[in-house]
Amino acid sequence: MSAESMPEPGTPPEPGTTGPRRRAKGRRRKTRSKRRKALLITAWAAAGVVVLGGTGVGYVYFKLNGNIKSVDINQALGNDRPVNVDNGSEDILVLGSDTRSGTNKQLGGGTDDGSARSDTAMVVHVYEGHKKASVVSIPRDTLVERPSCTDPKGTTHDAASSVMFNSAYSTGGAACAVKTVESMTGIRMDHYVEVDFSGFQKLIDDLGGVDITTTKDIADPDSHLNLKAGKHTLDGEQALGLVRTRHGVGDGSDLGRIQLQQAFIKALTNQVKDVGVLTNPKKLYDLADTATKTVTTDSDLASVKNLASFASGLKGISSSKMNMVTMPVQYDSADANRVLVDKSKAQLVWDALKNDRAIPKAATEGTAGGGAKGVVSSG
Repeated sequence: MSAESMPEPGTPPEPGTTGPRRRAKGRRRKTRSKRRKALLITAWAAAGVVVLGGTGVGYVYFKLNGNIKSVDINQALGNDRPVNVDNGSEDILVLGSDTRSGTNKQLGGGTDDGSARSDTAMVVHVYEGHKKASVVSIPRDTLVERPSCTDPKGTTHDAASSVMFNSAYSTGGAACAVKTVESMTGIRMDHYVEVDFSGFQKLIDDLGGVDITTTKDIADPDSHLNLKAGKHTLDGEQALGLVRTRHGVGDGSDLGRIQLQQAFIKALTNQVKDVGVLTNPKKLYDLADTATKTVTTDSDLASVKNLASFASGLKGISSSKMNMVTMPVQYDSADANRVLVDKSKAQLVWDALKNDRAIPKAATEGTAGGGAKGVVSSG
């Protein structure tokens, strides 16, 4: 069924993907509805920000406010952006970042050079009415056209062709990542949410872990993960290992890792509503404190009040109402470590989101997969 034939925005059954087994390394909406859904958005932000609602006033409020880091995306990018369309939906770019320094060095396995990389990227589209969402993961190893960007120090970097997607963040920070996504999609990002590795780990620990079931053994010493097939309650370190592993499952590519991330997000979404923090003030504060220290947002979200409002409608979107797909790509025949955008199919995805419609099944049929679908589920 095509998106146009559907009576309302929705989420069709998640399509399967096919592709050769390859081993790789490596607008708009201004409506400020009370039912904002920040964190169905991402495993990372969702877990923490959702608990901000109900936090106290006075000292606690100002302390939590002071934790939040922000980036003024609007000022950095100016008017050279896709049109801002007000139709009740929202688009959010969510990044998981690794600064490759301090604690993140140990977690990410990188060098202690202080550099920053975006290891996870998702475009989250919340449909009008805020009852359903589509989440489109962008593989970090995708070769893209990066526009010219000015980094946070004021240095301008020329546009570049056929560079990895995650180079946008390492070159020009959050604003460059947003600009690259907007250039690729033609969709204006209403908001930006970034969560780092070490914060994600502590967030999961503060929540008391996340329950999942694995259908296969997963072993990857690079991400410090060793899980037998069966039920598990993942602590923060294990959860981080799961969303980072690529060599332990599937074809060893970033695409397989994305499939694990999507499954984990659904498990987290199912569980976060039952954590019981509202009856435990200390747990509520600890979660809020961790969440606000962990996230970096656009300037419009950079307060406890705005984050709480943004996350208040999360309970209205269950995992069954979240359609999670990977941006259509094909393996690069010239380099097994890279993927190329399937432009005609990707356009079907972006056109659907622009028109607040469900992503058609045809958009992801026959595209590269990763081979890890079904390895992880809730429970």
